[in-house]
Amino acid sequence: MPEVIFPGPEGRLEGRYHPQKEKDAPIAIVLHPHPQFGGTMNNKVVYNLHYAFYNMGFTVLRFNFRGVGRSQGEYDQGVGELSDAASALDYLQSMNANAKHCWVAGFSFGAWIGMQLLMRRPEITGFVSVSPPANMYDFSFLAPCPSSGLIINGSADRVAPPADTQTLVDKLHEQKGITITHQELEGADHFFKEPHMDTMIGNVQEYVSRRLTENTR
Repeated sequence: MPEVIFPGPEGRLEGRYHPQKEKDAPIAIVLHPHPQFGGTMNNKVVYNLHYAFYNMGFTVLRFNFRGVGRSQGEYDQGVGELSDAASALDYLQSMNANAKHCWVAGFSFGAWIGMQLLMRRPEITGFVSVSPPANMYDFSFLAPCPSSGLIINGSADRVAPPADTQTLVDKLHEQKGITITHQELEGADHFFKEPHMDTMIGNVQEYVSRRLTENTR
């Protein structure tokens, strides 16, 4: 898988880019967990999400936020990281102008950034948010949430308690014109340690595959 370096708002950003042969393949960007708590693009959940999308026929990009790995800059409370994600999406789109669908997936902190990106970029047709930290970050900007997506978390998540995720989902369920699918995996923690990782990734693939055949927002 080619390593790529592309321009970000604060200097170079490092990523892994995995193109399909088909020129009109759907595209997906995968966002990693919190940079100050060891989050990188090679996090297990991020890595597995990347391959899940690739195996479904997506051209995929994952990357390191500023200050992580070989990406330049330093941690910026989520503000700069959202700009990094926008730059990554620009880069991905510049090489895949004919893509029919555009998805964003994020894990933990990355889920928070991904849902903000969703609000800024109307071309995003679907999202996957894994273990969104609704207890730590304000998700009230999703008013209204512009596209349908999957929120997936574990019943034994001690980092982002399930009750807070449920509150977020309930708020989103009140909105018209979109469908929020929520799955809580019994016994899974924040990181979907085995045996829960395969189940979570399988659920993501099943959801995204179904959405692609439906062609809905």
